[in-house]
Amino acid sequence: MEEDNMTYYIKVKADGPYLVYGNPPIDQEIIRPNEDGKAWLYEKGIHFETEPKEDGHISLCRCGVSKNPPFCDGSHRHAQWDPKETDNKKEFVDEAKKYPGPEYTLEDNSKFCIHAQFCTTSGLAWALVRKKSDTEGHEKLLHEVCHCASGRLMLRNNSTGEIIDKPFPPSIGIIEQPELKISGPIWVKGGITIIDEDGKEYEIRNRVTLCRCGKSKNKPFCDASHIGEKYNDGLPTDGGSEIW
Repeated sequence: MEEDNMTYYIKVKADGPYLVYGNPPIDQEIIRPNEDGKAWLYEKGIHFETEPKEDGHISLCRCGVSKNPPFCDGSHRHAQWDPKETDNKKEFVDEAKKYPGPEYTLEDNSKFCIHAQFCTTSGLAWALVRKKSDTEGHEKLLHEVCHCASGRLMLRNNSTGEIIDKPFPPSIGIIEQPELKISGPIWVKGGITIIDEDGKEYEIRNRVTLCRCGKSKNKPFCDASHIGEKYNDGLPTDGGSEIW
């Protein structure tokens, strides 16, 4: 790993949990709707206090049956799940479809979708990008794209070629979708390195989501299987504090 990425990293353990090094902050990220019932913002819920083991890691569940979510409690040893990593390791841009507009190009790699539905809040992102942006339209487009936790959607400035994104400090979110009565994936933010069971790095990204229901067909990444599985970790989602 490059030096800049060594402070925080996640190792996918063969037949086991995610081993998280560097002790990044871990918080619930609760999806809250607007008055029209559409996904609109994230509200921080429980902050999980962590005590790394002697070698510096904490273990997060990826089999979906831990009795101490989001942490591993060893349940994977007896669970009926397939831990095999199946992502093809191609970089995001190599498989992304491009939707050009007058100012921006929307890049869409649907294999990362978690169906959080922020991309439909103010009109479809794929339609918004094709319009000449006034201030309101620009803000709507940015809101939808930057709230896409999985990083399925990325926005590129046509003039500079640069990706437009919300900067995140290295941190981990535990996504909850109480309106659907389900629990979502592990949200990895701020360029935390993810390493497969063989020691090879996945593409480093500002935002990406890892499966924690154990059923994704694109492991270690979430593919929204938690919705069909009606996965629910049982954690409370009533209270919240910081909102964005």
